[in-house]
Amino acid sequence: MGKTIAVVAALLVLVTPGGAPEPVRRVEVFGDLAHARHVAVVVPGSDVDGARFDRTVGRMARSLFDAVGRSDVAVVAWLGYRTPSGVGVDAATGRLARAGAESLARYVRGLPGQVHLVCHSYGSVVCALSGVEVADVVFLGSPGVRVSSAAEIRARVWAARGADDWTRWVLGVRVGDLGHGVDPTSAGFGAEVFDAGSARRHDQYFDAGTESLRVVARISAGERP
Repeated sequence: MGKTIAVVAALLVLVTPGGAPEPVRRVEVFGDLAHARHVAVVVPGSDVDGARFDRTVGRMARSLFDAVGRSDVAVVAWLGYRTPSGVGVDAATGRLARAGAESLARYVRGLPGQVHLVCHSYGSVVCALSGVEVADVVFLGSPGVRVSSAAEIRARVWAARGADDWTRWVLGVRVGDLGHGVDPTSAGFGAEVFDAGSARRHDQYFDAGTESLRVVARISAGERP
């Protein structure tokens, strides 16, 4: 019997104080969310908006769902915050991450089953600041997470970085609101660090056949890698 994939796409509309609709949020679900025992929420980083949703976080979530291959696991592509553009001030500070963290926490609290946050790039800052209790948090290509150790995160914490990922050059410091602090793949942070394998660059963690995708798929299904 072939695998059945149920896909539900929803556009969440924000309303500005003046009453004008601002369609900046979108959530797409792969699998049967209502009956899932495990839910993986993919949280993207910079340069993701409605126009780029399908080729960024949508692609990541679909790839992860295909890799999991289990009917009791749903994968969510979550664009619930305004992401930074480029590598400017917004990407180097925590303003957008703090707003995103509040939105993510609200969304996660309404999900069924065990929740696993899969956080890419600046999205790792959003996940770390959310304060929500989940089964697992996975940091991929993180520029830092604005907490000092994995013990401050209410989950099992995993981290990986590709050998050629540009975030390896980000200084793990924070001055005021500038910079995101410690690298979650560093030994002192306390995460379970895994090898990204052939996913060497910043945009390759969800590529089919990579070790990073295999590991994240197992974590998303509540399994040990």
